[in-house]
Amino acid sequence: MTLKTMVMAPVPILTVTIEADDGEGAEIHVHAGGQGLWQARVLASLDVPVVLCGCFGGESGGVVQQLVRDEGIAVRPVARTGANGAYVHDRRSGERVIVAETPGDPLTRHELDDLYNAALAEGLRADICLLSGPADPALVHADAYRRLAHDLRSNGKRVIVDLTGPLLEASLAGGVDLLKISHEEVLDDGRAAGDEPRELVPAMRRLREQGADTVVVSRADRSTLALVGEEVREVVLPHMEVAEPKGAGDSMTAGMAAGLARGLDIEGAVRLGAAAGALNVTRHGLGTVHPDAAEQMARRVTLRDLRL
Repeated sequence: MTLKTMVMAPVPILTVTIEADDGEGAEIHVHAGGQGLWQARVLASLDVPVVLCGCFGGESGGVVQQLVRDEGIAVRPVARTGANGAYVHDRRSGERVIVAETPGDPLTRHELDDLYNAALAEGLRADICLLSGPADPALVHADAYRRLAHDLRSNGKRVIVDLTGPLLEASLAGGVDLLKISHEEVLDDGRAAGDEPRELVPAMRRLREQGADTVVVSRADRSTLALVGEEVREVVLPHMEVAEPKGAGDSMTAGMAAGLARGLDIEGAVRLGAAAGALNVTRHGLGTVHPDAAEQMARRVTLRDLRL
């Protein structure tokens, strides 16, 4: 039986992407977006029941909420007075060019309390809880992540995060079952001096000491590292030609959540997550993974012991 997953996406965003068509014109694509939405989309594509908890307000928020529902993703909406974020990107040149973007308005204390209560309620109904971040960490107060991680874990729920900076620190203080982080984020947070395993593994062990049971560090086009228990694994998968690198990390996190929801052990979940992340780069849409392709790719992912 596949378990239910709750995704907390504090402030989902409206995305507008301009693509070249087959002639000299343009195609304009309008979608709901943001880390949590992309993760929820991958979970849904892998046939995992998912509910998204987020705040919606302003012109952009109303559109985003309807777009999420149109995708068939269940929504637990929290009304807010401010507006959600949005961006316009132009990909007609083959590269992603930012035309305009805004992260949205910060959540008020009452709005954040309402979001916490909604996420706690849905998280207690679920089995796996994925806490995502907003486009700008300043939109939310970090302590809400500590409280939510602690309260969900205290009630027997498994908590997964893909965060950095103050939001990560707060989540670790509450305790998490699985942390996924990129090597760039590890470096930006000053946790390691380089991206080689001998530099990253000590940082991964410190993250475990700070509150993460399992730590997975993605390294762009290089092999991912996973700290499972006391053992370090190198995650190796077939090379894929890149169509869109953005969103691969979010797909990997969601793939691991899907694996746990399906009852896989942590290494099986890491395999499925690595497959989902690899497949994401082969498509232009963010958070899009074909379930059959993910299953086949996961069988080709190898976890091998890494001795330093």
